[in-house]
Amino acid sequence: MTELFPAEDYSQPGPAKKSPSAPRESYARIMPFDGGGRAYTYVVPEEIKTRLAVGSLVKIPLGSRKTLGLVWEMQVIPEEKFVSKMRKVEALCYDIPVLAPDEIKLCEWIAGYYAAPLNSVLQTMLPAAVRQGVRAVVERTLSLTRELDDEALAALRRRAKKQAELYELLRDQGPVSRSALNFSAPVINALILAGIAGEKTQAVSRVAYADINEASAKSIPQKKISLNDEQSAALESVCAGLDSRQYRTHLLHGVTGSGKTEVYIGAIRKVLAEGGSAIFLVPEVALTPQTVERLRMRLGDCGTQVVVWHSHLSSGERFDAWMDMARGSARVLVGARSAIFAPMKDLRLIVVDEEHEPSFKQGETPFYHGRDVAVYRAHLCGAVCVLGSATPSLESFYNARIGKYTLNRILKRVDEHAFPPMRIIDMRREILHMQGQTTFSRPMLNAIAERLEGHEQCILFLNRRGYSRALICPDCGHVITCPHCSSALTFHRENQSLRCHLCDHIESAPSRCPACSSANIRKKGFGTQRAEEILAQRFPEARIVRLDADTMSKKNEFRKILERFRAGEIDILIGTQMIAKGLDFPRVTLAGILDADLSLHVPDFRAAERTFQLLVQVAGRAGRGQLDGEVLVQTFTPSAPPIQFAKRAEFDEFLEDELERRREFRYPPERHIIRHLLRGNDRQLVEDTAESWARFLEENAPDLCEIRGPAPCPTEKIQDNFRFHLWYFCDRVSAIIGKLSRLRANFPWPEGVIEILDVDPMDVN
Repeated sequence: MTELFPAEDYSQPGPAKKSPSAPRESYARIMPFDGGGRAYTYVVPEEIKTRLAVGSLVKIPLGSRKTLGLVWEMQVIPEEKFVSKMRKVEALCYDIPVLAPDEIKLCEWIAGYYAAPLNSVLQTMLPAAVRQGVRAVVERTLSLTRELDDEALAALRRRAKKQAELYELLRDQGPVSRSALNFSAPVINALILAGIAGEKTQAVSRVAYADINEASAKSIPQKKISLNDEQSAALESVCAGLDSRQYRTHLLHGVTGSGKTEVYIGAIRKVLAEGGSAIFLVPEVALTPQTVERLRMRLGDCGTQVVVWHSHLSSGERFDAWMDMARGSARVLVGARSAIFAPMKDLRLIVVDEEHEPSFKQGETPFYHGRDVAVYRAHLCGAVCVLGSATPSLESFYNARIGKYTLNRILKRVDEHAFPPMRIIDMRREILHMQGQTTFSRPMLNAIAERLEGHEQCILFLNRRGYSRALICPDCGHVITCPHCSSALTFHRENQSLRCHLCDHIESAPSRCPACSSANIRKKGFGTQRAEEILAQRFPEARIVRLDADTMSKKNEFRKILERFRAGEIDILIGTQMIAKGLDFPRVTLAGILDADLSLHVPDFRAAERTFQLLVQVAGRAGRGQLDGEVLVQTFTPSAPPIQFAKRAEFDEFLEDELERRREFRYPPERHIIRHLLRGNDRQLVEDTAESWARFLEENAPDLCEIRGPAPCPTEKIQDNFRFHLWYFCDRVSAIIGKLSRLRANFPWPEGVIEILDVDPMDVN
């Protein structure tokens, strides 16, 4: 993919015209959060003039209402004819800017490139906890202000025994939090009024995973880390980029278990030593505890706070983390996709771990890709961006191949550990010998039994939750489907329910076919619940835990399970994609993929790439300690190229082969794709509108780009909305996105049809 930065911005109106005769008052352009994506000029009151800066959050009048806005530009000189109509900024919300100056330009870029309303981008960048404000937690600490002699203390004991006990506690222990004292308020207040004790009040920062250092000390052995030659070469290359103080992107291609994290940590240490800050992005919220744990342990001597940012934090934790970053007291941030918008001071390094993961793509407006936004933000800051993966995306590999990125490679595992051998199990043959049970092959069950006997651990991957993927009547062929989506309902055995994994519709599972009343209704396919049940029956002594969206309802549940797994309290971990990447457990010697065909046979041009990435990533969970590992893959298509390339660990060969296939059909990274989705409750109206729009484009912009469609989406109906889409293929997004936006504005979209653009989509469904 040859373009990351568009040449133009189509979303932002130009600055106010400057007049040669500057007024005495100060003016600022401010972007309201609900002002239709336009910035307005306001008078800056004298009392806040010195504290106001680009990125400050302010309260402003807009029409007849009060709203919040962000300072977009300072020292604006408006035309004199408008000066008398200017309104004043009413209040400054915080004494520090809540967004860094480079983020204003970043906001404009996202709005222009992804064809998103500017105010929606702004709301995405600045979290609600910061916009709305969160009450601070205040801690009151009690300490002695003067000591009593023996006579005074004896008198106090006679007069007020409890006050004397409190005095002695403070004398022996020093300052104590008032909330930790087991004394009544009158006792405490009496000691304060007597001038014997004093109270100090200070705000307490709510730090996510505050207990993680204690957990780390217990679970992670401390040892001196020495880099091998490949790690050292990669770190030297990244550090050279940091020394240049110029933008540069590195693609760090390191096989699973090769120690990429040590390269990241080495680069972060250099940045901190020179007074800069760093952002570390992970693809899943579930991976943040492990990453925070390692960084806090390894960077504890650097004199900075490592903070966390993701959507599962409380409002208070999010607010305090944001303010710590804005003040500069926190200089290392670990977080999921939205952490790229953090207001870091002197940002010099951005790490995007597992950069190939589609979860970095936002699934709603604005449809930004966290990896690409990270690259552009590094460009704005003159920082270094490191994209790391054992299975780089084809887009990043292509950019490295044409010289846009610097390619660094680590092809050996740490301590020269061998990559675990992969065994492909042909389920077409196995199914002939499997008596009724089609979830586990004989080799898979035998391998699990061997690990249990040797007190080793297994990770089993199946990217389908639930018990069975569908209920089917063999008599009439009826499949029970969701009433709101065009998909089969998944059977969940725990409460005998049928659930839609697209819209969360739930209904009771019937005992008879709804169409023909036959009692011969059957369950087809299997999910993680079914796999867990079979394992429990086959290995009743094994300690088995399932990890999927159904079991992760409680906060920190994922982290607690992983801690138990690391401590050896779990023998078999079975789960969905949340266990497929980034986990490092030295006692895991078997990684099993129960159905490799799930990601292969989908209507998506990235199906082969994702299957290869999945196999390699899951395989990388095995053999990371002193014990050798093994990988077993169950499939009905063992000869499929991604499966064979993964078996032979041929990374470059797969990437070259897949790149050639993409080039043949001119799919990304050869070109960019823009997906235009239309949806509504009336199927015919949506289809007719899509056809009318296609004709409108043909008549008004015949040379705009290559257009394919319209066509129904693979899943045509979701949440009672029928969906059609068109595809726009172009060499440069910036060359057509503005024209496309203007054409959309001039088309008579009927009421009842919603249309959105998704630039560089990761999901074709």
